[in-house]
Amino acid sequence: MRAVLSVASECAPLVKTGGLADVVGALPAALARQGWDMRVMLPAYPQVRAAVEPGPTVMEEDDLFGGPGRVVRATAAGLQLYLVDAPHLFEREGSIYLGADRRDWPDNPERFAALSWLAARLAREGDGEWRPELAHGHDWQAGLMPLYLARHVPTIMTVHNIAFHGLAPADRRHWLRLPEAGFNADGYEYWGQVSALKAGLVHADRLTTVSPTYAEELQTPEFGMGLDGLIRHRAGALQGILNGIDTEAWNPAMDPAIAGYDAPEGKVAARRDLMIEMGLEEGTGPIACVVSRLTSQKGLDLLLEALPALLERDGRLVLLGSGDAELEDAWRRMEEAHPTRVAVRIGYDEALSHRIIAGSDAILIPSRFEPCGLTQLYGLRYGTVPVVALTGGLADTVIDANPMALRSGVATGLQFRPITALKLTNTLCRLCDLFDRPELFREIQNNAMRQPVGWDASAADYAALYAEVTAAP
Repeated sequence: MRAVLSVASECAPLVKTGGLADVVGALPAALARQGWDMRVMLPAYPQVRAAVEPGPTVMEEDDLFGGPGRVVRATAAGLQLYLVDAPHLFEREGSIYLGADRRDWPDNPERFAALSWLAARLAREGDGEWRPELAHGHDWQAGLMPLYLARHVPTIMTVHNIAFHGLAPADRRHWLRLPEAGFNADGYEYWGQVSALKAGLVHADRLTTVSPTYAEELQTPEFGMGLDGLIRHRAGALQGILNGIDTEAWNPAMDPAIAGYDAPEGKVAARRDLMIEMGLEEGTGPIACVVSRLTSQKGLDLLLEALPALLERDGRLVLLGSGDAELEDAWRRMEEAHPTRVAVRIGYDEALSHRIIAGSDAILIPSRFEPCGLTQLYGLRYGTVPVVALTGGLADTVIDANPMALRSGVATGLQFRPITALKLTNTLCRLCDLFDRPELFREIQNNAMRQPVGWDASAADYAALYAEVTAAP
């Protein structure tokens, strides 16, 4: 098999804050079927150390950005791993990115520079038994890797969310071991600061992002977050490859978190169980759910405004997530105002997320922007009709129940644009109208459950890209 190193700050099921971890954790198995031996390098956070079977040390540094560090080979959950073991950088309780004050750790630039630095070393030198043909970095945390490699090994950078640049003050560039010649508008400088993401976008051989529509959106000022000019400049090196999901972990017929079902009619028990668990009263309208970070990006402030339309049609809402303190408080108040119709759980629980999606009739993703999104794919898999904003991967994965799609029998969900509270309100009313037509709603659910949401097609696209990049002179 051919060899590729994947470099990321998180990887499911070991450590996860969002969809990035799911992608990084799922790609190795998907690419193995395409003939690629993908191994993952990530930091040895406490939760990772507790879950792995450690192997030999394959690389050491006396001074890894402020203390000793090493790379340890390990295995866990069917993954071949390289762990950056540097206690002064990663041996911390709580969030992998945030301190107890919910602010970024002040040394995040050094922490993930260390990840990138050792990834570049491993890509160049190998571990004595295994050496990758190329390195694949994910988001800003791996952004310095292509710069450190200086094209000694082919590199690919995937943008999962361009909103996060990995900025550091200019006076730290020497401490981060960055070349002075690159600190300019054509290099890793961004408005007088160091940008790890920009470094990756400039120096990687090829760029990918997680859906074709997001690849187009990144080239516009509205979505490019100040880097749209660079993305347009590198458009010939950019490819949008749609994310998939693990269809074994998300399989309604075999899911250990629920009783199991393989048709929309089988949702009846899961729906009943969810209402009992959440303390909701039975209603004549649909049960909608949200499983999401609570941020303005996700449009959950818009949903607060639009929710009365669902409740007035005797619908219900179940929400699971955490994030902005103001949004958390606002959703708690919504639950207090409607205790038998709205259930809110602040935090994250993987098994609960399965029960919520399985037992709901619809899943709401009103994001202002969404590079790909995974929850709408979970919804499709479970016959839980996605209601999504028309942006990014949401636009690429859901077929709107417009008149022609309904007439042709291909609709899988509902889309809306512009992304406003008024338009979301109208779309929730459309959802209720469809729910009031049980045969039609079941047809949409059946269509949803037939959609190919796994990794096979996308893994083939990555394999083709890898072959192309490694064949380049």
